[in-house]
Amino acid sequence: MNLIRSIATVGGFTLGSRITGFARDILIANYLGAGLVADCFFVAFKFPNLFRRLFAEGAFNAAFVPLFAGKLEQEGEHAAKRFAENALAVLAVALTAFVALMEIVMPWAIYVLAPGFDAVPGKMELAAELSRITFPYLLFISLVSLQSGVLNSVGRFAAAAATPILLNLTLMAALIGLTPLTPTSGHALAIGTTIAGILQFLWLVYSLKSQGWLLSWRRPHLDADVVLLMKRIVPGAMGAGIYQVNLLVDTMIASMMAQGAVSYLYYADRINQLPLGVVGIAVGTALLPILSRQIRAGNDEAAHHSQNRALEFSLLLTLPAMAAIAVLSVPLVMVLFQRGAFGTVETQATAGALAAFSLGLPAYVLAKCLTPAFFARHDTATPVKLAAAAMIANIVLNLALWPLGLAQVGIALATALSAWLNVGLLAWVLRKRGYFRLDARLRTKAPRIIGASVLMAAIVGTAGWWAEPLMAASGQGQRALWLAGLVGGGIVLFALLAQLTGAARLGEIKAMVKRQQP
Repeated sequence: MNLIRSIATVGGFTLGSRITGFARDILIANYLGAGLVADCFFVAFKFPNLFRRLFAEGAFNAAFVPLFAGKLEQEGEHAAKRFAENALAVLAVALTAFVALMEIVMPWAIYVLAPGFDAVPGKMELAAELSRITFPYLLFISLVSLQSGVLNSVGRFAAAAATPILLNLTLMAALIGLTPLTPTSGHALAIGTTIAGILQFLWLVYSLKSQGWLLSWRRPHLDADVVLLMKRIVPGAMGAGIYQVNLLVDTMIASMMAQGAVSYLYYADRINQLPLGVVGIAVGTALLPILSRQIRAGNDEAAHHSQNRALEFSLLLTLPAMAAIAVLSVPLVMVLFQRGAFGTVETQATAGALAAFSLGLPAYVLAKCLTPAFFARHDTATPVKLAAAAMIANIVLNLALWPLGLAQVGIALATALSAWLNVGLLAWVLRKRGYFRLDARLRTKAPRIIGASVLMAAIVGTAGWWAEPLMAASGQGQRALWLAGLVGGGIVLFALLAQLTGAARLGEIKAMVKRQQP
């Protein structure tokens, strides 16, 4: 497997999912705006989606892929497939029971997730009703996570990376087609969420069959391998999902602020998720199976090289993205969401949260580069301890910033700062254990990438400040053209600056794409 090519494959499909996701969110903003129904749906959607991100992009991959890859490497396809089938059966039974329990206790669960909703008559009840509709999505998307782990471990990244596109298309179809038939647009979206989970599951059943890896149903059996898998999932969920846990804390605090705060954070996070998803998820997904095999083969030098190139590639993409999002937050929100029920007040409130979220963007992705070094060595305990420290810091920062009147901006800023703390702790522990060191190339490249990003942001930010009032007075089409010019100009400018400063050269990138991992 080639690391950069694998990252590009996952990143390309993730980019497609983010583009369709923006189309979905544009429709949601038009139908729901940032009011009561929007707040309730976003909480209902976040509840199973939190588990989706922890499982699909974190804990399950962290626990399952090294075990599956090890069996595939040492015992062959038959043993690996049998392990996957046992895990599938146990996971399906356990999650069915968990979903049924949550359906029963949902009203109380919403009190924990969004306690501030109780201050508005009918808001808590609507959030619980929508959450009951969306929660079965967790069952199907968790099974999708296991199927994705199998495909990723055998070097087939495309099918699994394409599954979020099905979610976005299904939600758009539900919003348009079911809204006239349901009490609110939130109900239509909630129904669409569960339908999407079923479609994603069936899509990967077909994909596994076409690759000769169709998983047969077995009677649930807790053998030693499955027990070990379950033990590693629980701590891995928090270790790999610090960003998602922090967002959960953010939602709880935002629910106690003015109406709309939950929605502002949701819309801001959706934009921030574009580079985070395309780069962060792609890097973490592609790096883990490669590191697992290299470490299992005793090739530590190859593992160090893979990790340094993943860090270099991530910095090259996320630092300029962070700088551009921070200086273009208002134009971005204006073009993507300002229409229908989403007005100028909502744009300014969302843009502030977006700028704050973006400051942590590189940290979110760097964590995806560092945590696989623990998971590939079957260590899920250490990341959970470090994640706990970062989560406590997030809560403390939230409470410290609340009296300053920063509202949703303070929440986003606390999340960003705690993400950097998490990365610092991960790097420190890995270095102390001898599992991580910056090579000469990365030590040379990183300052140059920073310099090129800062210079690009200064120029593009000035252009954006000049163009902002013109965009506000323009129609949707003209705004989109203005934004395309600013973003496109920033990309070209950074590419030129990267060449001039030596932050990245075309020949080096081509060599990284061609190089096969030992």
